[in-house]
Amino acid sequence: MNFQQLRSVRETVRRGFNLTEVANMLYTSQPGVSRQIRELEDELGVEIFVRAGKRLTGLTPPGEALLPIVERLLLEAENLKRAGEDFTASERGGLSVAATHSQARYALPQVVRDFRTLYPGVSLHLHQGSPRQVAEMLLSGEADIGVATEALAGYERLATLPCYRWSHSIVVPPGHPLLDEPAPLSLAALARYPLVTYEQGYTGRAHIDEAFARAGLAPDIVLTAMDADVVKTYVELGMGVGIIASIAFDAERDRHLRAIDARHLFEVNLTRLALRRGAWLRGYAYAFIESFVPTLTREVVERAMQDAKLSGAAAAGAGAS
Repeated sequence: MNFQQLRSVRETVRRGFNLTEVANMLYTSQPGVSRQIRELEDELGVEIFVRAGKRLTGLTPPGEALLPIVERLLLEAENLKRAGEDFTASERGGLSVAATHSQARYALPQVVRDFRTLYPGVSLHLHQGSPRQVAEMLLSGEADIGVATEALAGYERLATLPCYRWSHSIVVPPGHPLLDEPAPLSLAALARYPLVTYEQGYTGRAHIDEAFARAGLAPDIVLTAMDADVVKTYVELGMGVGIIASIAFDAERDRHLRAIDARHLFEVNLTRLALRRGAWLRGYAYAFIESFVPTLTREVVERAMQDAKLSGAAAAGAGAS
């Protein structure tokens, strides 16, 4: 048994049983992948994959049972490598952070800048994607740290920690009738206008939909986008009223728009930081996390990596606006 055999099994599942893609991923040939899998099956005395001719189509029951063990062995091998690097090159290496556009654009820039100043020998890779893609990058090992508002808490193999709470704002062009509405703005008044906001599954969109549904209103959402910059662009063009994360509005930068506080209209959102359970984090990864959320010390993070539930004190401290 060797690690190349284990990687062949893991990647075969991840690549949807497409051995051509597995071979490309592992820098080998398709026959080579097939041989590695067959040799491991022969050694274990069970078939891991269901076959249709020469094609692999799924996992057998033994394969379903063995896959988590394969994943753990490969994770621990990577942990061993990282642990060694932490002692021999504590301030050199790489750190991969996956985040949604809103987090990468508005929440992380200062953290990234400060981190680069403190750890110039660390190569920082910032990936952007949907909350689901952020989770998948963590689970696959492509990312070390994930930051998003939605979806992350739904994965058992991820440890999630609360970062900060935030609310939405309404954005309109100067002179828009909503600016003359009595405060606080009502959902009924907002629903009279076409809306431009986030796509489903992004940046608190679920709370927007839930608020209108509770009020028995059917908003006219004419355009959706993944990030606030696009929403604001189309609001400026007069396509509708925008609903964005408050952090995404800057009065000086967005001088062609006006913002209306909407924290009373939609439930407050919680941005989370996620890590793959059982993964070894380099020392500088803990420094990055604490720079982003000072209450998430190494002790708090390590406890969360081992336990599905955060302590009440850590959750309360890290969740402050």
